[in-house]
Amino acid sequence: MPTRVPRIAPSEITPPEVWFSRRALLAGGLAAGVSALTRSAEAAEGPPADASPLVYTANPRYSVSEPPNKYEEIASYNNFYEFGTDKDDPSRNARAFRTRPWSVTVDGEAEVRGNFALEDILKGQALEERIYRFRCVEAWSLVVPWVGFPLASLLARFKPTSRAKYVEFTTLYDPNRMPGQRVGVLEWPYVEGLRMDEAMHPLTLMVVGLYGRVLPNQDGAPLRLIVPWKYGFKGIKSIVKIRFTESQPRTTWALATPHEYGFYANVNPAVDHPRWSQATERRIGAPFLAARRPTLPFNGYADQVASLYQGMDLRRFF
Repeated sequence: MPTRVPRIAPSEITPPEVWFSRRALLAGGLAAGVSALTRSAEAAEGPPADASPLVYTANPRYSVSEPPNKYEEIASYNNFYEFGTDKDDPSRNARAFRTRPWSVTVDGEAEVRGNFALEDILKGQALEERIYRFRCVEAWSLVVPWVGFPLASLLARFKPTSRAKYVEFTTLYDPNRMPGQRVGVLEWPYVEGLRMDEAMHPLTLMVVGLYGRVLPNQDGAPLRLIVPWKYGFKGIKSIVKIRFTESQPRTTWALATPHEYGFYANVNPAVDHPRWSQATERRIGAPFLAARRPTLPFNGYADQVASLYQGMDLRRFF
């Protein structure tokens, strides 16, 4: 009988201030640190061999003017627990992950339901590059040139009914291909969700690429979500199911640690995580001793999305 792997409580995952401190020591000259950094660099020298260039147009209307992070930084520093809990685990462990063939099941409160090949999902979608700020709940940030299409243009094809108040997304569950799912750090498969007005907002992006090329496995290939005014854990990866629901979805992190990770997860510098402040953030790629930058309400997208939450107590609905 195989040995049962113990469940790791989310509260036991290394907090960012400890993680950064550890990395600083390693970078200072420890042999183990040199080895780890070398492995990470090797994993992120460039896109995988099958990362084909995409046909897309730049969309400056929705892009920030800040310079994007380097491809290597985006592709080697990831939260994707299906491939491991350390930031450089996904870039190593997802190398052999196959994303073709791929299909997405659509279910729930919609007139059009069924199982759709990825090619059908992408058919007719005009891809565009949008440079978005990306803010993680662990108080680090990136600027990323995503390639994708508005989620609204996809969801409209399924004709959600008047009963559809939310949309739920599910990640692939396959422990043979996703080794992190063999460990009970979370309840698998990963589930996330949005209110319908959030899902249909023009900023909400279904992503298939990065830096003009097919999305790397470790960044959520072949299909992931980006909601730029929310913390990164809302950006569910490797999506295999979309379900329209009348009630609020039971999302993975909100179930695992409800006092730390709420359903809405709007970036809010005034609401601290129970274990660290959200008032400032560290931009990945900046010198370690560089000054932290102030966190912007709604990650800098307040003008576009604050009206979605008019009258809501954003401390209660965090």
